[in-house]
Amino acid sequence: MSIDAPLTRASFRRLEPITAPKQMPILPARVWTEEEWRRMQLGYRARDMDEKWNVFVEGDSALLHRSWTGHGVYEASFLPVSGGGRQIAAAVVESDPERYRGIGDAYNCMMLELVLSAIVLGERASDLRARLVDLTTRASGKSVLPPGVVEHSALGLRSGA
Repeated sequence: MSIDAPLTRASFRRLEPITAPKQMPILPARVWTEEEWRRMQLGYRARDMDEKWNVFVEGDSALLHRSWTGHGVYEASFLPVSGGGRQIAAAVVESDPERYRGIGDAYNCMMLELVLSAIVLGERASDLRARLVDLTTRASGKSVLPPGVVEHSALGLRSGA
């Protein structure tokens, strides 16, 4: 397989569909450029155990799966926007707590954007990372959680290109 060939469902050893899809009422407002969409279409495969996400695109939908379990977590449908680029028009999240434990609509919106931005595109995504820590800390009821632990637990790492 060419390094520039897009990942497909067949590229992964184990994938399981979302079993209890819940429509996401809050979606990322970001408009991704056509170049970013082309990069997303290549997908992303976890290369070691510190990476948490596998992502691939089918048609206009990005499918985000946990790398260890293969469980589908998010599916986002993209549409072109006037003036160029693409935006998420609809998305679902796994709502079975045995398969994925999101902590609310704002968290799911942020995580969807964060995985696409930081993991698939390799962006720093500092604002999204700070929101991840803030939302997780508030949901835990603790006054402070170590940012590195929160990020690694939910997002994992990203290998170099």
